[in-house]
Amino acid sequence: MGNMTTKVEGNVITLERVFNAPRELVFKAFSEAEHLKHWWGPRGWELTVCHIDFRPGGIWHYCMKCVDQNQGDFFGYESWGKAVYNAIVSNESIEYVDYFSDAEGNENSEMPSTLVRLTFEEAGEGKTRLINQGTYVSEEALKAVIDMGMEQGVTETWDRLGEHLETLV
Repeated sequence: MGNMTTKVEGNVITLERVFNAPRELVFKAFSEAEHLKHWWGPRGWELTVCHIDFRPGGIWHYCMKCVDQNQGDFFGYESWGKAVYNAIVSNESIEYVDYFSDAEGNENSEMPSTLVRLTFEEAGEGKTRLINQGTYVSEEALKAVIDMGMEQGVTETWDRLGEHLETLV
């Protein structure tokens, strides 16, 4: 599995990893519900709801549910999220604002939203460098998310993405 690098500067966190799959395929994995259902979320979680309107101004509304009994209190827990797309450049970048939400899509104002910019770069023959830059309202908001285990969540999610891509290449 590829190693993820993490860099924190002020209120911005940058996560980077190279995947053994062509850029068009990695981009597609982020833009189509049929792909997202296979890999989005940490291990032991699955997407039970995934409505995606992949265009600037469009919304992706999803629910992650913990289906792993070994995760104790989290088992059966549902976490709703919502992304609002700002800008999309096919096979190159996706920019969106990520919110915690409820089943109706109402944003949770108590949790920090994130401005996310995903960049997909060619990284040699059949490989793609994925760069995820997350900008938070403040250093405190970013620290709160890191303290919640965000890096482990992304690592597991990207491991699952890598495994999903291997079944397609």
